[in-house]
This record gives sequence, C-alpha cells and structure tokens, in this order.
Amino acid sequence: MTPPTPSRRRLRPLMTALSASAAVALVLSGCSGGSGASGGAAKAGAASGSQLLTIPREDLATFTRNFNPLAGMQAAPMTHQAVYEPLVVHSMADAKDTPWLATKWEQAEDARSLTFTLREGVKWSDGQPLTADDVVYTFQLQKDVLGGFDYLDEVTAVDAQTVKFSFNKPFSPAFFEISGHYILPKHIWSQVKDPAKHTNPDPVGTGPYTKVENFQSQSYELRKNPHYWQPDKQQIAGIRMVAFSGNDSANIAFVNGEVDWTQSFIPDIEKSFVAKDKQHNHYWFPPVGAMINWQLNTTKAPFDDPAVRKALSMAVDRDKVTKVAMNGYAEPADCTGLARTYDKWRDTSLAASCTWTKYDTGAAAQALDAAGYRDSGGKRLLKDGKPFTLDISVGSASSDWISVANIIKQDLAKVGITATVKTPDWSAVQSSYDQGTFDTGIVWSNNGATPYEYYRGVMSTKMLKPVGKQATENYHRFGDKKADELIAAFAAATDETKQREQMNGLQKLYDEQAPLVPLFTGPEWGAYTDARFTGWPTEENPYATLGNRNSSTILVLTSLQPVKG
Repeated sequence: MTPPTPSRRRLRPLMTALSASAAVALVLSGCSGGSGASGGAAKAGAASGSQLLTIPREDLATFTRNFNPLAGMQAAPMTHQAVYEPLVVHSMADAKDTPWLATKWEQAEDARSLTFTLREGVKWSDGQPLTADDVVYTFQLQKDVLGGFDYLDEVTAVDAQTVKFSFNKPFSPAFFEISGHYILPKHIWSQVKDPAKHTNPDPVGTGPYTKVENFQSQSYELRKNPHYWQPDKQQIAGIRMVAFSGNDSANIAFVNGEVDWTQSFIPDIEKSFVAKDKQHNHYWFPPVGAMINWQLNTTKAPFDDPAVRKALSMAVDRDKVTKVAMNGYAEPADCTGLARTYDKWRDTSLAASCTWTKYDTGAAAQALDAAGYRDSGGKRLLKDGKPFTLDISVGSASSDWISVANIIKQDLAKVGITATVKTPDWSAVQSSYDQGTFDTGIVWSNNGATPYEYYRGVMSTKMLKPVGKQATENYHRFGDKKADELIAAFAAATDETKQREQMNGLQKLYDEQAPLVPLFTGPEWGAYTDARFTGWPTEENPYATLGNRNSSTILVLTSLQPVKG
C-alpha cells in the first residue's frame, strides 16, 4: 500500500482482504488469534475504563520503530493520525473542514496566497509551544526532502500565530493540500542531520497519543501526550497496534473480539461479524474511497497503445468483479474514471455513452484485431508474432484484489490473452510500481475535495517519473500535455462554473486516451465493536469515515470514550 504522499493528502481504500469462502470457514471454525496477536488482548480490562483501543494491521507482519512522517510507507501506523496533526482536518464522509492547529484561514481572491491563523496555546509533547516558525520549517523541509508543492513560492511567518503561503501562480486547490499536511517541530527536526533517514523513535508531536511504549516487533502502544491541547478529548488511555501476517488471522481476531476497530474487508459481514453480536458489532462502508484501477505500464508495448488499453478494458466483466470479488460492496466504474465521491462533477452525458468500460468480449476481440493483435488458433499474438501475455501484480495479503485479478485473468483468456497473477508481498509489488518495472497491477488512486487530485495523478506530465526513478503516483507513467493545460486551468479558476468546464475537458480526454483501466469505486471499509468504546462515526452521524488510516482518523481518536463498569 501507499500512504498519503507527504506532499499531498490522499485517502486510500484498504487493499487487503480475505476470500469469502476462507473467511466464512475460518470465522465459523471458532479459531482465534494470529501471528502477532495475543489472545484476548482487547477483551482484557474490557470494563475498566483504562483499556487500550486495539487496532490490527493485517498488512504488516512486523513493526519497525520508525515514526518519521517523511518516511511514507516505512512510517509506523498512526504516525500521521495520532502523533502529528494538520492545520485543518478534512473529512470525506461529510465534506467538512474542522479547524485544528489553525483556527481560521483566508484565501486571496486571486488564489495566489493563503493565510492561516494558528491556535493559541498548542504545545508539542515536550512542552514547547507551536509557532508559525514550525509551519514554515515543515513546508521547507518537505520541499527539500520529498519535493512537491511546485506552486508554492514562499511560506512566511507574519507573526508567531500567522502563516502566509504565497504561490507562483493562481492555485485554488491549495487549501486542501496545505491545510491537511502534518506539522513538525522545528526545534527537533532542525537538529536532525538526515531527515529522510531519521527513524524518529521517540517522536515529539502535537497529537493526542505521542508516547511510544512497549514497542515490540508485533505490537506497540501509543500513550497520552501530556501536553495535548484538547485534554478533555483524550478519553481513551491509549492505542495498541497489533501486527498480523495476513488478513485471515486479523479478521479472526476481530470477529472474536480481540481487537476493536478494523479497516479490513470482511466478506458477508452481516453473517460473519454482525450476527456474532448484534448489540455491539457494527460497520459502515461509505462510498468515498478512491477509484480502484487496473494500471497498465505505458512504458511497455503494447500498453502504450490506447486502443489496446480500451480493448483490455472491454474484456473485463466489472459486474462480476464487484459482485463476486468485492462481495457487492463496490460499484463498477465508467469512462470518466470518477469515483462516486465526485458525482457532482461527473459529465453524465459522457458517462452514459461509455463503450470501453462496458463488458463486451466480442468488441474487445475486434478492437484487438483492428489494432494489429491478431488471433491465431485461439491465442492472441503481438505484432512481432510472440504470444500476447501479461502479468498482474497484487500483494499476497490482498485476497479481494487477488480475486479481482483472477477474474480479469479469466476474462482475458476469452480474447486469447494469457495473464499470470503474481502475488509477492506488498513491499515487492510497491517497489515494482515505484520503479516502473511491473507489467500491470491493481492500484488505488488519489482523491480529494475535487477530482483535481485524481486527474493530476493519472494524466499529468508533472507527475511522470522515468523508469528506475521512484514514483509516488502515476505508476502507469502516462502523461498528456493537454491534460496539463486543463489541470492548470482548473487550478487557476476560482469560479466553479469555470472549473467545471475544465473538468468536463479532462473527462473527455480521459475517455479518449484511457490512461488506465478504471474498475470500481473503493468503499472506505470500517467496522468496530462498541463493547469497549463508544462514540464511533456512523451513517447517521458521519463526522468521519470508519477508516483508521486517513485524514479524519484523528476525529475518531478524539471522539471515542471508554466503556466503564
């Protein structure tokens, strides 16, 4: 999995799951525990009021004591959610912005600057005050170490509580990107020789749970920040993270009540989880996740041909993918590539005319023939006469996406293409995405307050990295100068009517070029038991999503209350 890149916020759907048959069999077997989980961890002290909020990570068999938010994927879970905080918290569940380290903000009418007023009285966990200098330093460090924010000209401390961001061009999406960025303490990080490699084992943050205790390879605890600026919202004693070697054992631990809160895909959740304890077991899957795509490495032939990309897309039975592999929780994509989150931006007439995202084996075969990839005895050939084969890479822990890949494999066989589903661990898959060495793979996309982040991430030349250079998005390595112009025009516009014109243009270009193959909108998975904690977000009270790895997780951590007695 890829976390939000430090230069941009990104919600990402959980990529790990357990096949329906395996899940039901394991749950009904009554087995418990799993690698990394000590049986009954969450059940212990269930009514004491001092119980720890226990959260599984099914995608990490072991933990490394690295709380460096600049480390991206290598940072320990909850680094970005409980230790460090942003200026403003955006929730995809209700599209609201909650003032956090900043209490107010103002964007210039020409969209060339943005000014934040910091909250007074905020302290770092070592007791030092948060000031505007910390914000200035954070963004300079970000640009020096990881890049990004190419539109950001200067960040200045107007005074101790005011920070001004000046841009080198009008840039209306700046608020979402800047306000959601974590803030680091200058007095700590300015003393670090190599911030990119620093493991930051004992972090100093403004978050509610910053004190690392009992760190082991398969579990650790985060205890209360003694100087937190919202002490009345530190109702839980702390967080306990538990590592699992895969989704199977993590799901078993969850349904057995050994952990409290999961962002895991659970097949037939009503039967396998809710029915176990209808009073306490709950879930909510709002359709605010990112688009899940089948990415094709466009640096390799024949994936550099849009006709081939469209033909492969037509070969995929999305109804089967969503109903079988995704257990009916997801909805098929259309040719705009937009997730359900962006229905207000969707060009409905274009979406209604989609052809290349509709399942049609005959049309797929004809398109391949027309593009010069002929059929020979039931096997499709490349233009050089070699068999048309491809690999689909998915992490071994993601059995829902492995199921997706296997359905695609079966569908491709119907048009004479031989696909091989490869399932190494996620670190190997991620490395192949980063370096551009993969053939094809199942991948998530950026999303944000508008579709700007999505289209920039899949079509902008600004995001392109050559093979061998690390990419943080646009793994398929597609870029179009027309997309650059439309994306820039959208960012420069301050009027929604003008923005919509550019967005319609981006959808039209996306439909023409098929930069990747959109599969389905990924719901934001989330399930919990309220036997030990209450105050969870729900469909009726959607103050945050139930994901525990995104920008609104901090809202949940500061809303939960322990059950006592």
